[in-house]
Amino acid sequence: MTLSLPGFADPVADAQACFRAVLTAMSRPGTPQRITSPLTPPAPLGIAAAAVLLTLVDGDTSLYLADHFANAADWLRFHCGTDPSPDRTTAGFVLADSLPDLATLAQGSDEAPQDSATLLLPVESLTAGARFTLRGPGLQAPTPLAVTGLPPDFAARWAANHAQFPRGIDLILCAGDTLVALPRSLSLGEA
Repeated sequence: MTLSLPGFADPVADAQACFRAVLTAMSRPGTPQRITSPLTPPAPLGIAAAAVLLTLVDGDTSLYLADHFANAADWLRFHCGTDPSPDRTTAGFVLADSLPDLATLAQGSDEAPQDSATLLLPVESLTAGARFTLRGPGLQAPTPLAVTGLPPDFAARWAANHAQFPRGIDLILCAGDTLVALPRSLSLGEA
């Protein structure tokens, strides 16, 4: 039973550590951050994605889960107090099993860009695979990123998202216990 799987061992300290990791990842795009808190989420939910959700989602936060993660709904409901939404177009957080059409997610507005979605996307690897070059705020120089598990047209899809700035989505890529953030302010090219 998934409810019997524990969340954070120390909810306050572990959530604070994860929040710092997400904040660092957002302010230093492309820099991998490892989640060190012991955590046993229900399969197929990975450690990094689970930790981000336990840290940032609560009863006042809308969360959409792809069908692939339906097994984690009760666990997240118990630990976060959230009731997953059936509508990904308005959710503040989206956990997807493959990259959706980014334009179908909440984009925010010029007046309220904070109303956009944060997309959590599990990938196979953050150290091998397709190579990209990241540029933008938080980076002193172009930064390389390698990812296994993104579609071949990812760079074009990200460029369309970036062109909407300050609207658009923020993306957190999760591989096992590691995450990398790609804020919407970031431009990305194939390396």
